[in-house]
Amino acid sequence: MTRWKERPLRREAAALRFDTERDDAPRVVAIGRGLAAERIVDTARGSGVPVHMDPELAHTLNEIGLGREIPPELYAVVAQILLFVCDMDRSLGVREPRARPGDIR
Repeated sequence: MTRWKERPLRREAAALRFDTERDDAPRVVAIGRGLAAERIVDTARGSGVPVHMDPELAHTLNEIGLGREIPPELYAVVAQILLFVCDMDRSLGVREPRARPGDIR
């Protein structure tokens, strides 16, 4: 009898940017797996950018690819995350965006 071994999940991460002057939807500006994913998360945290942990969404964003806008199917999910970030900013008294357009978010 053959036993299947569970393969350990390889961590994935992605970063989005939404520049309302240039884009119609949030754009994938960083993707990575393994060590690259850890670096994306560390960079975000080190810059004070909130990190939302959602392995399924991170995988989907990695599959969409770097530089592409998210598809309409993800609008609702990403909108919830953006609302969460805005609420955090308000509760912390942040008036300016955490990053300027073009920065990794």
